[in-house]
Amino acid sequence: MSFPDFFAQISPMALHDGLAEVLGAAAGGVIEYRYEDAVRLAGHSCPTVAGAWLLARHGLAALYPDSPPERGQIRVELRAAQDAGTTGVVGSVLGLITGAAGEGGFKGLGTRFVRRNLLTYGVALPAEVRFTRLDNGAAVLLTYHPEVVPPAAAMQALMPRVVSGLADAFECAEFARLWQERVRRILLEQADDPALMRCGPEGMA
Repeated sequence: MSFPDFFAQISPMALHDGLAEVLGAAAGGVIEYRYEDAVRLAGHSCPTVAGAWLLARHGLAALYPDSPPERGQIRVELRAAQDAGTTGVVGSVLGLITGAAGEGGFKGLGTRFVRRNLLTYGVALPAEVRFTRLDNGAAVLLTYHPEVVPPAAAMQALMPRVVSGLADAFECAEFARLWQERVRRILLEQADDPALMRCGPEGMA
């Protein structure tokens, strides 16, 4: 599978997964995720997938400033319902990275490494997402504002033609280029812009 060149410039995220360590799935329990992994999961790269990646990156950095994040030891709550807009996609990417899962998640080894019901939707929150550490209760609220990085003006004319199947080969290629250019700007040029990603203890709406 071939990806856009800029994917290689996006910093990976490394987490420690106690379950992976116990079961011998990863040396030292260290699991590294790249943006490509989120793209493989979603089947595409878009501002939503990019935003989910940044939600995870900023949230984990805030909760674990001095140590590797503990995968499977983080509760993830989303304000919107799972079937609202692109919320399900966001939740899937966050679950991949954090290890949090819904009702069908891993039940644990005895009482350890339970992943089930750590990912929930439709929670009353003052922000889009809340991450909470299970070991000490520390929490962070995050809200992503993709409108801070608007699409190119040409997308307005190209979008309906591509969606309707009327676009020719040149228009399809240009649409794809401009689409990924917006993703590139989000992930590389403005990833740390506080207007794009609001992260803090409260008032993040």
